[in-house]
Amino acid sequence: MSEYDVIVVGAGPVGENVADRAVRGGLTAALVERELVGGECSYWACMPSKALLRPGQALRAARAVAGSAEAVTGDLDVAAVLKRRNSFTHDWNDSSQADWVASAGIELVRGHGRLSGVKQVTVTAADGTETVLTARHAVVLSTGSDALVPDVEGLRAARPWTSREATEAQHVPESLAIIGGGVVATEMATAYASFGCAVTLIARSGLLGGMEPFAGEAVAKGLRDLGATVRLNTGITRVSRSDSGVTVETSDGEPVTAAEVLVATGRTPRTGDLGLDTVGLTPGDWLHTDDTMLVTGYDWLYATGDVNHRALLTHQGKYQARAAGDVIAARAAGAPVADQPWGRHVATADHRAVPQVVFTDPEVAAVGLTEHAARAAEYDIRVIDYEIGNVAGASVHADGYAGTARMVVDEQRKILLGVTFVGPDVSELLQSATIAVVGEVPLERLWHAVPAYPTISEIWLRLLETYGR
Repeated sequence: MSEYDVIVVGAGPVGENVADRAVRGGLTAALVERELVGGECSYWACMPSKALLRPGQALRAARAVAGSAEAVTGDLDVAAVLKRRNSFTHDWNDSSQADWVASAGIELVRGHGRLSGVKQVTVTAADGTETVLTARHAVVLSTGSDALVPDVEGLRAARPWTSREATEAQHVPESLAIIGGGVVATEMATAYASFGCAVTLIARSGLLGGMEPFAGEAVAKGLRDLGATVRLNTGITRVSRSDSGVTVETSDGEPVTAAEVLVATGRTPRTGDLGLDTVGLTPGDWLHTDDTMLVTGYDWLYATGDVNHRALLTHQGKYQARAAGDVIAARAAGAPVADQPWGRHVATADHRAVPQVVFTDPEVAAVGLTEHAARAAEYDIRVIDYEIGNVAGASVHADGYAGTARMVVDEQRKILLGVTFVGPDVSELLQSATIAVVGEVPLERLWHAVPAYPTISEIWLRLLETYGR
C-alpha cells in the first residue's frame, strides 16, 4: 500500500493541473492513468482536431485576399495534413508527457484506478497486478467523458466513428455522414469537407444549439459553401452497414449513404467503472460539486473537468483544476480558503463567463450569456449587433469579409453579460470579451479601451457607438 497526500485519477490536462498545483502547494501527489498521459485533449480532441482544421483555414484565408489568391494554385495536401496532425499527437506516444509528470515531482501510476473506499484507490495494471493507494487528504476524479452513442436501431452494430476515430484517422473516406449539430459535428464536417470528402451533416434541430442563432446559421452556410450537405431538423431512425458502406435512414424518408458515419451527439461521464458505489455514489452518473470542486456531501472527494458536467471544455477544466489543487493544499495546511465568488479557490466563471471557440468556417467565439439565456435569467437587457465586415480592419483582413458581433448588456448595471463574434479569425477577439465579462467592466470605462486602427478589434468601438454614450 502506497500513501500520498493527493491521488488524482485521470492524467489528462485537468488531472495534470490538479496534481501540479497540489505539489506546488507542498503536497505529494499520485496521478493514475489507464491510457495515455495527456488525455483526450492531447490525442483525440483539442490538439489533433485543430491540427486537422488549420490547413484548410489557412488556405481559404490566402484565397480571400487578392494577390495571395492568385499565388495559390493547388488544393490541400491531405497526406501532409495528416502527417502534421500525427506530429501533434507524437504518433500517440505519451513519453514526453510522462517525462513532464516526473519532472513536476508527481508520481505516475499506470493502470485503471477505481475507488475502493474512503480516500482509497485501487489501481489495476495491464498485467492484472493490483496496487492500493491511500490519500491523506483528497482523491480527485478527473476521468473525463466519452462520446455518447444514442440508442438508434442498428447504430452501434454499424461500428460508427466517434470523435476519436475522426481525429485519429490515417486516411480520408470518400464520403462521411455526420450525426449531430454541435461543436464536434460542425468542426469535423468543416475539416473533412476541406479534404474533399463528400460530407453530409444530419442535425435533429439547428446547428450549435445554446449559442446565438445567427452563429449556427452562418456555420450552416459555411459548410454548404465548402460543398457539404447540411440537413437540419432531421431525425435518425435506423443505421445499417454493408460491404459498400453505411446507410442512415432519416425521419424525412431520404436515406444517406456514406463510406463512414460519425456520431457526434454529446458526451457521457466516464464514471461507469470508477468504483463510485464503494463510497455511496451511483456508477455512470455525473459528479456534482461545489465551486471548490468538492463532490456534494463529501469532504475528501473532488471532481474536476468534464466529469462534473459544469463546462465540458479543456480550458475550463484546467481552470477548475487550478482552483482544486490550490484549495486542497490550503485545506491540508489549515490555511484560509478564499471560497467567495471570484476567490482564488473557486471556479466562479463556470456559471456565466465561459469562453468557447468553434473552429468552423466562419469561426464562432462566444463568452457569457446569450440573449436567450439572459432573458431566461430575467435580466433587463439590451442587445447590440454590428456587422464586422463594416470595420476597416476586417476589410483589410479579407476581401468580402462577412461576420457579426453581438453584445448583451445588463441595463441595470451597464455591464456586459455576453459577447458573440462570428467571422474569420474572430477567436483572437475572445479574450478581450472574456476580460470585459469577467471583470464586469462598466461600459463607460470600455469607451477608454481604445482599439488600434485598423484592426478587427475596432468592432468594440462600433458596438459601443451603436449602444450610445
